[in-house]
Amino acid sequence: MRFVVLRKSEEWMESGAPPDPQLVAAMQRYDDEMRKAGVLVAVERLQPSSNATRLHISGGKSHTVDGPFTESSELIAGVNILEVASKEEAIAWMKRCPTCQGDNVEAQFEIRAVLEP
Repeated sequence: MRFVVLRKSEEWMESGAPPDPQLVAAMQRYDDEMRKAGVLVAVERLQPSSNATRLHISGGKSHTVDGPFTESSELIAGVNILEVASKEEAIAWMKRCPTCQGDNVEAQFEIRAVLEP
């Protein structure tokens, strides 16, 4: 089964400051581990919302709003696509994410199965 995992953003991710080099190295090792295990289909980390645009379409008309957007808890910081046997396995992999380690971490993921024919 394939799952899309949406990593909710946090203030530090929206700040635009470069991440700690040790965290970047840990994330690279984590991604490599998932690739070697055959579960990581794709991973993309997103730029802060200050570089984003929202497109609104209503009644046949559209308009755009440029970031930054203030509600970081509603923003997406990254996307993983996993190929695993179950939702429980996807959850287990995401619990190991280096950005989720430590007593002071507040992290949120949305894990959704991909519609398959």
